[in-house]
Amino acid sequence: MGHFSSMFNGLARSISSMKKTKNLKKNGDGKEVVKAMAKEVKKNELILRSSGTVNVDGSNNLASAYSKREEKGVNQDCCIVWEEFGCQEDMIFCGIFDGHGQWGHFVAKNVRDSMPLSLLCNWQETLVEAAVHPDFDLGSQKKLQNIWKHSYLKTCEAVDQELEHHRKIDAFNSGTTALTIVRQGENVFLANVGDSRAVLGTPSDNGDMVAVQLTMDFKPSLPQEAEWRTQCNGRVYSLDDEPGVHRVWLPHEDSPGLAMSRSFGDYCVKDFGLISVPQVIHRHITSKDQFVVLATDGVWDVVTNEEAVQIVWECPVQGKAAKRLVEWAADGWRKKRRGIAMDDISAIVLFFHSSSSSSSHQFELVPSSSESVLRY
Repeated sequence: MGHFSSMFNGLARSISSMKKTKNLKKNGDGKEVVKAMAKEVKKNELILRSSGTVNVDGSNNLASAYSKREEKGVNQDCCIVWEEFGCQEDMIFCGIFDGHGQWGHFVAKNVRDSMPLSLLCNWQETLVEAAVHPDFDLGSQKKLQNIWKHSYLKTCEAVDQELEHHRKIDAFNSGTTALTIVRQGENVFLANVGDSRAVLGTPSDNGDMVAVQLTMDFKPSLPQEAEWRTQCNGRVYSLDDEPGVHRVWLPHEDSPGLAMSRSFGDYCVKDFGLISVPQVIHRHITSKDQFVVLATDGVWDVVTNEEAVQIVWECPVQGKAAKRLVEWAADGWRKKRRGIAMDDISAIVLFFHSSSSSSSHQFELVPSSSESVLRY
């Protein structure tokens, strides 16, 4: 059980002790445990927002993040890297968010800021609730998967509901995608809402680096997405000047024309099939797996999975891998999509093994907008 976080084991010991004297579910002590744990989170946060790299001393993780805005306007992409997530040495949270619409940058930042804390609280509460059952098994991979899936589902529902009632953000015609990952020991859990993508870099049997796509791009053209959306009276079709680019439209209006089938916000079409339910994926990390790339569609529009993995793998400094991938994608927009305005481009690369060439606490930070950059 060494791959489980110290919080997981410490919580288990606390619960085991408490169960001898009290019924947690009956007396509500489980929630008290959760509250106490949540307070500890605030004491030891290591969060990086915007662009840069982070590597905590002694950590096996190194995360590289970089974002580049389009030629005009504000960057509606944003990222977050939270090392020692939940004050646990073996946990890290990374997220990448792609806003759209007039208020898209505000929506993206709101979801970025609220999602990790909400997820952490829901994970802690779900863990406490699960642990009170007599058949709870700390070593069960299936149980671990169910806990994180349940936590992510609760979190995404709560975040979307809170956003809808936000007093200062108008998300009726604006929204954001969200692709996040939690590494807990030798396990990674991903949740995807929208059309960003996660790709794993791992060597094949002959030593060549190969790309394994972990998430699905939730585009309106997917048969399973289009089918139930049509059942809700929403329309999915391509414009004449955008052949092959399917969008979601209102039943009787040529609006809003969303190029994804899942997002936070965009309440104008939430009654017509658009959802914020995440695809939750679990993968056990092997000793061969090297890194996972999280990137917005601005990258994948011009870079293949295989190209992305090779670009990262050949980067001599891990901390600069995300920047190299983003710059490569920007060059791809100039060459492959001439005359088309470049999309915002953002990427996070989470390495599972830090190389000796990467120095701890050495940051290359390039602000992607007017927002202040956190330094450590």
